Amino acid sequence: MTSDYFLFLNIVGVAFFAISGALLGHNKNINGFGIVVVGAMTAVGGGTIRDLLLGKPIFWVVVSDYLFVVYLAILATILFIRYMPSPASFYFIVMDAIGLAVFNIVGIEKALIEGTGMLVAITMGLTTGIFGGLMRDVVCREVPLVMRGDLYASACLAGGLTYALLFAVDIDYAWCIVGSLFVTVFLRVGSVYWNWHIDLFHKRTHKKRMFLKDKPFARAGNEFTRAKKVIGSDHEGE
Repeated sequence: MTSDYFLFLNIVGVAFFAISGALLGHNKNINGFGIVVVGAMTAVGGGTIRDLLLGKPIFWVVVSDYLFVVYLAILATILFIRYMPSPASFYFIVMDAIGLAVFNIVGIEKALIEGTGMLVAITMGLTTGIFGGLMRDVVCREVPLVMRGDLYASACLAGGLTYALLFAVDIDYAWCIVGSLFVTVFLRVGSVYWNWHIDLFHKRTHKKRMFLKDKPFARAGNEFTRAKKVIGSDHEGE
């Protein structure tokens, strides 16, 4: 991936995550500078942890243009909320899904550029995608989306695996990105729309089944019980 594409994807990711942070902050009645804190934390949190793990300079410190994009996106969100009808939760879901998908790709690409294997790259994609949202949810006193049964980290992982599969069969970079974006966004938005969940600890209830050879004995037992009841009622009548 060229540096221009990488810069573009990073800008798109921080913008959408900044918007999602500001929207959730508004829904939680956070006001004033708190909106900026939540939006900025969402936008740069995951990428910051990724760069620390990779031992690289933090991306928004090296290129301060990312901070300009973050603050501009938060300001645009504030103006939208002030002068437009109250935004529905649908906007938050879409913005968060796009930010998740884009940052997943950015994390994978940056790890591969640094010479890591694909497994580490997928892990860096997960880190970049989910940790900003995790910080945002904790600050807003929400159960983090990644900790619920919704397809959040799972959607991110599926997008990363899609990228790895297309990469392994030597598909062009552009299609690797498009495929990963589509899978992540589709699964994330679809999980909300169609109420898809993953319940790892769901216990299946097993009904006791009676074998065919036991059924005649069961019927005979029931008839014997009914006969006893009839005889008992006859004796009471006498």
